[in-house]
Amino acid sequence: MRNSQPCGATCDNGDMESDTARYARQVALPGFGSGAQQALGASRVLVIGAGGLGSTVIPALVAAGVGSLTVVDDDSVELSNLHRQYVHSTADVGRNKAESASARALQIAPAVMTPVGERLTAANALPLFADHDLVIDGSDNFVTRYLVADAAELSGIPVVWGAVSQYGGQLSVTTPGGPGYRDLFPAPPSPGSVLSCEEGGVFPATVAVIGALMAGEALKLLTGVGSPLVGRVTAYDALGGSFRELQFGPDPQRSAVTALVDYEAFCGVEKRSTDVSARELSGMHPLIIDVREAWEAEIAALPDSLLIPLGSLESVAPTLDPHADIVLVCHHGIRSAQALGLLQSLGFNRARHLTGGIDAWAREIDPTMARY
Repeated sequence: MRNSQPCGATCDNGDMESDTARYARQVALPGFGSGAQQALGASRVLVIGAGGLGSTVIPALVAAGVGSLTVVDDDSVELSNLHRQYVHSTADVGRNKAESASARALQIAPAVMTPVGERLTAANALPLFADHDLVIDGSDNFVTRYLVADAAELSGIPVVWGAVSQYGGQLSVTTPGGPGYRDLFPAPPSPGSVLSCEEGGVFPATVAVIGALMAGEALKLLTGVGSPLVGRVTAYDALGGSFRELQFGPDPQRSAVTALVDYEAFCGVEKRSTDVSARELSGMHPLIIDVREAWEAEIAALPDSLLIPLGSLESVAPTLDPHADIVLVCHHGIRSAQALGLLQSLGFNRARHLTGGIDAWAREIDPTMARY
């Protein structure tokens, strides 16, 4: 889905006059000029993550005049995000972050915004990277960071990456042929050794500082102004108000990236099971979709379940939220497993199904439920 047209590509005289005023303080910078501004207007940037870091990076790049941004994020806005994810508002709670951030960006300046409400995976990374000049990695997990690093190495395009934890943050730049993420971090940390934002908290100003620095590195790469952080990591400590720099080079022992791999396995992340037992479901509050026929649901049905017979599911799927926690149920778990495969092929990555079906629920949770 493409929105708007970036100025600098095909603008009328009114737009050109508007651009002159909009970017006047930027073009006046020593070493910048109209050539750098035109380069920004022709640039295509891929932003991974519309959370904390993306919330600063995306509006900064659009405001500076970057012509085209693709924003990738499968997550939805939550109330707990808003203290640091300034691109979203209270009205956006429940909305996909890529869509919310793109809509806000178009309120700042004209650009081509392409929201992609999906998780970056080994299946879609290379096609996405192929259409862009620069990747900005604002993800919050090592699975995605290693995937971005490897996909960028295979695609031959630069990456600006950043990370934040509690009061501290860091960022760096990798370019084709230069030292990369795997040179700095040959192996991921053990699972659970790095606190998430939920576990350890995050200082909002740190996120804004690192995001602003990432935007600055992106603008430097796109325009040729200044010296990007290639082979260097800048670290920021909000508690002390201090910066420090670490230099690193290529690891002579590192093997070149030749293909994308299973990054969850590489990072030691346990894959999310698609099976839900009756007892697990009894303590959950997902969207329950019953894929049986109407006559079966009249005999017995789970409370608050939505009836969509298996034969109708594919046509109804576009009306459902692909980011919702969904549990599919049927009589014994056979049809729900088929329905799960269908939804997964359509991008419903959070969908699961009830093993043993309604029959298991009647045996283990509600013996009063009719069995047939």
